[in-house]
Amino acid sequence: MKLLLKLYRSLPRHDSNAACAVTIGNFDGVHRGHRAILQHVVQAAASRQLCPAIVTFGPHPRAFFAQRGQRPELIPTQISSLRDKACSLSEVGIKQMMLMRFNQKLADMSAEDFIQRLLIAGLNTKWLLVGDDFRFGHKRGGDLTLLRQAGLEHGFEVHTLADIVDSHGTRISSSEVRTALAVGNLARARDLLGHTYRLSGHVIHGQKLGRTIGYPTLNLRVPALCAARSGVYVVRVHGLADQPLNGVASLGVRPTVTEAGRLLLEVHLFDCRVDAYGKLIRVEFLEYLRDEEKFPDLPTMIAAIDQDARSARDYFARHGLSQNA
Repeated sequence: MKLLLKLYRSLPRHDSNAACAVTIGNFDGVHRGHRAILQHVVQAAASRQLCPAIVTFGPHPRAFFAQRGQRPELIPTQISSLRDKACSLSEVGIKQMMLMRFNQKLADMSAEDFIQRLLIAGLNTKWLLVGDDFRFGHKRGGDLTLLRQAGLEHGFEVHTLADIVDSHGTRISSSEVRTALAVGNLARARDLLGHTYRLSGHVIHGQKLGRTIGYPTLNLRVPALCAARSGVYVVRVHGLADQPLNGVASLGVRPTVTEAGRLLLEVHLFDCRVDAYGKLIRVEFLEYLRDEEKFPDLPTMIAAIDQDARSARDYFARHGLSQNA
């Protein structure tokens, strides 16, 4: 989870005027389609001695307009945290990430100002990659034609890339990943992402109920609108040992033991005790076991956890991973 990119929250950049190869998007999940785009940016930057960079937004523009229109049901769920997104971008080779706050001011910015302030003054853009249907600026007034005109005037190339599709010809998109995660289809999510679904975070203190019932847990905060279905999962944990550690995890609001309603990921590791508080770990989701439930009492809950642990151990035995190898 080593981060090799610089994150900027405003433009122009306070410590750089490097000329950039740029692409623009939300990049939630950094799936296979995103990676194809990003690899083009990295390759173009390398061949032109430019800095590979992206412009992204927080919150998601759809979330901003949904909140403004009082339509919370239209807010997209979140596949990855900012940390996970930045790590994935860094892995591909992106060196600079511009996280622009999407607010009314940005929504009202004209397409011409978008080009001048963000692309030219902000990033010294010399090469730009966008989709064929890319629209930007106030009321989506800017399009590819305007970008190309600006490129001729200000000296930057504009390129496009066709949608990346899966083996069935379906466009690979963040929406497709969200749909797969919402129903617990981790195999489909893995096909779209190019890797198993994962979340990272620092281990925090919980209520410590788990240790009293024989199931101590590592607790992680996750995005409030996490795209993954609430429930119980077979997982592996990276960052605590030389090899990943096997376990079982519950993602949800713990309805049996609390009414707080805060989404939490609780991970129980098999056959090991580690001091993990404060450490940054990555949890890899391997298989969905069952939905989150509210049990009538603690003994019923413990019996269900016992079965979850057996199911997870069976998974690792079937896949030859039972020794945390």
